[in-house]
Amino acid sequence: MPCSSSWRLSYQVHVSAMLPSDVPLPHLGPSALLLLQLLLSPTSAFFPNVWSLLAAPGSITHQDLTEDAALNVTLQLFLEQPPPSRPPLHLEDFLGRTLLADDLFAAYFGPGSPSRRFRAALGEVTRANAAQDFLPTSRNDPDQHFDAERLGQGRTRLVGALRETLVAARALDHTLARQRLGAALHALQDFYSHSNWVEMGKQQPHPYLLWPRQELGSLAQVGDPTCSNCEELSCPGNLLGSPLLTSGYFGTHPSKPPGKCSHGGHFDRSSSQPPRGGINKDSTSPSFSPHHTLHLQAAKLALLASIQAFSLLRSRLGDRGFSRLLDITPASSLSFVLDTTGSMGEEITAAKIQARHIVEQRQGSPMEPVHYVLVPFHDPGFGPVFTTSDPDSFWQQLNEIHALGGGDEPEMCLSALELALLHTPPLSDIFVFTDASPKDAFLTNRVASLTRERRCRVTFLVTEDQSRCQGRARREVLSPLRFEPYEVVALASGGEVIFTKDQHIRDVAAIVGDSTADLVTLPLDPPIVVPGRPLMFSVDRLLQRVTVRIHGQVSSFCIRSPEGVSQGPEEGQGPLGHTRRFGQFWMVTMNDPPQTGTWEIQVTAEGNPRVRVQAQTSLDFLFHFGVPMEDGPHPGIYPLTQPVAGLQTQLLVEVTGLGSRGNPGDPLPHFSHVVFRGVPEGAELGWVPLEPKGPRERGLLAASLPPTLQSAAGPFSLELIGQDGAGRDLHRAAPQACTVVPVLLEDLDLRTSVNSSFALTSNLSRVRLEQNESAWGRLWLEVPDSAAPDSVVMVTVTATGREASPVALTHAFLRLLVLAPAPQDQLAAPAQSSGPVLTTASPAFRPSPLVTWGRAGGGLAGNPWWGTVGGVLLLLGLASW
Repeated sequence: MPCSSSWRLSYQVHVSAMLPSDVPLPHLGPSALLLLQLLLSPTSAFFPNVWSLLAAPGSITHQDLTEDAALNVTLQLFLEQPPPSRPPLHLEDFLGRTLLADDLFAAYFGPGSPSRRFRAALGEVTRANAAQDFLPTSRNDPDQHFDAERLGQGRTRLVGALRETLVAARALDHTLARQRLGAALHALQDFYSHSNWVEMGKQQPHPYLLWPRQELGSLAQVGDPTCSNCEELSCPGNLLGSPLLTSGYFGTHPSKPPGKCSHGGHFDRSSSQPPRGGINKDSTSPSFSPHHTLHLQAAKLALLASIQAFSLLRSRLGDRGFSRLLDITPASSLSFVLDTTGSMGEEITAAKIQARHIVEQRQGSPMEPVHYVLVPFHDPGFGPVFTTSDPDSFWQQLNEIHALGGGDEPEMCLSALELALLHTPPLSDIFVFTDASPKDAFLTNRVASLTRERRCRVTFLVTEDQSRCQGRARREVLSPLRFEPYEVVALASGGEVIFTKDQHIRDVAAIVGDSTADLVTLPLDPPIVVPGRPLMFSVDRLLQRVTVRIHGQVSSFCIRSPEGVSQGPEEGQGPLGHTRRFGQFWMVTMNDPPQTGTWEIQVTAEGNPRVRVQAQTSLDFLFHFGVPMEDGPHPGIYPLTQPVAGLQTQLLVEVTGLGSRGNPGDPLPHFSHVVFRGVPEGAELGWVPLEPKGPRERGLLAASLPPTLQSAAGPFSLELIGQDGAGRDLHRAAPQACTVVPVLLEDLDLRTSVNSSFALTSNLSRVRLEQNESAWGRLWLEVPDSAAPDSVVMVTVTATGREASPVALTHAFLRLLVLAPAPQDQLAAPAQSSGPVLTTASPAFRPSPLVTWGRAGGGLAGNPWWGTVGGVLLLLGLASW
């Protein structure tokens, strides 16, 4: 019988992992333990995230525990691996201080080194962690929260999930690995809040949660009474004092046997059945947590266990692999998508020159790219994708690419770009070199959606050189709008399309090197050129290397500083900066330090000229959206990537680089409100104040989206407004536009797609949904013999409105693991072993997006076979989140 494993559209992994406390860890020294006192502040739950604290102020959340544990292990890595060109770090320099990512990066990589990518990666882990309390398939599953005395089943999930984290990380799908890790940490942390481990007087984490052949200890059986009745909110003495390990029951499934403990709290229906009360330590509030007085003790053990879990991953992946998992670097990746047809010789040479320049200039420095991606394309083919962390291997592969054949236009550009997006880390720049329009324009919306999901910026360098069109075969008359798909993708990703000519491509390609630095795009008012009206932008003291790029059919332009000094398009050094011109492309690098205040750019041109102003700074922000969840056991914010029409939606902001100031003694910069503008015209759609959440130095802010934005038909941008430490204006804009996702109250057509070597069928291709309705379907994925074990495959699900529906395409991207069976020698811990041994999960492992090799035990001995995975697809009455 073929094996199967369920998964769903809004899937997560729902298990956890930790290490024995009495086993010495190679990467967990006394310094990590000392840091616990730094991190556990009474004012910092085991509630999902910091947005939950209105319900229980002073509680420690899953987000707190996860972030603090990651910072602990990152500091440990920095202490043990001194930076090559800087003095080593010392633990005593961090004692007595709040441990912050910005401070760690500044100390290790140098002042001003951005921690944005690290904080974004950590945000993926914490959001996956919090989602376990909200997702329908996980929030009431006792195995995923160590509820209902299902401790052995929970450990099975622990081992399987952590193994999947490692497999996904080794397959270089770090997004999937972070999702697995977040869910694993959630269950791990829940063990100390939901069980009676703390009440038993334990001062260390459970020693055997990752030892599958070791006993967990004396576990309470179904007939063993564990709790007495409690009629109060606070129940400090309701445990019977038994030496047996137990945990509370929650809700009605499974039902609570007589004499058993409940989870407890306002939302637990089982707590009204004798024995009443409960034992959870999720928060400081007796309304939610009957054992609230033990909250801090449970949090200390959960934090130590989380540190151990991160340390285990570090020991298994190595320092380099662990750094990739959490993106512990200030540097960006370098990703090229190259048209390799015969007319592309100059463009390929330009890409090689820029790649070589970046590698040589940054080798050995903190800004050396940590990941390289190369995808060639032509017609009719594209790929394969080449990825490496070795600059020499990347250069060798790039140097072997030559322009050969394939003279037809159009080309398979978007297919190649999609492949690059799937292999490029988030918050990266991707550069596309081509002289042809896309043959696969039908992928436009899907690729645009993927750029938003991956948060990657795409820049197209298009050489539309008429002198070469003579030699390029054309099978049809090409539309003047044939490059519109590039414009759509660039707008969605926050990138741009730059048209140039063959003789200028080497010079224009210099923007590749500039963009791989830590740059922000400064908002323009208005954002597009309007005849007779200047473009204005604001420069603050925290910006450096301000660059103005102008391209198009420009006859003249004038840049004016806040002091009234002007500079025109003449090449060379001017009063404000240095100007370079390459055909119809101008690049003006302003003098450092730039004048602070409001600048103006006046452009005279035909057509639609493009203007972009960028600058280098560590002060930036990350953001996502969320919906308040107040009707479940753990109030908080359920994370969304885009706001949904009709839902009360919060904007959640995380400011990075707050430690950067004009003067060391200045107060911290702060942002007071956010302005929403339509894209691309820039009309203001409203503004709302930003409310700080938690300690100010963490930079967490929240705002409710205005009603006017909920009805916005097109994309919109975010612009944060505030002041620096000296009271001067600050402006920062989000790199990508957002879109309000419409409610899908109509007939929908569903399409699924996957790698052509996989056979995919579904029993749900059409559905009608009303508000808050759900529909379930099932997908079957046949894995071919050629599929590599321990690899990742992506399934794309597309929902469209029927016939003349105004609803745009909605895409969901599902990453699935193809797991090989765990080696037999991993099923038991050798007597001489100094650490835990990872094993596979049992065949009963339920909702998890994975495909397993021979899990059902079928096939001939020595001849493993591939089975079929049956997947469950849940469609909500809302668009994909």
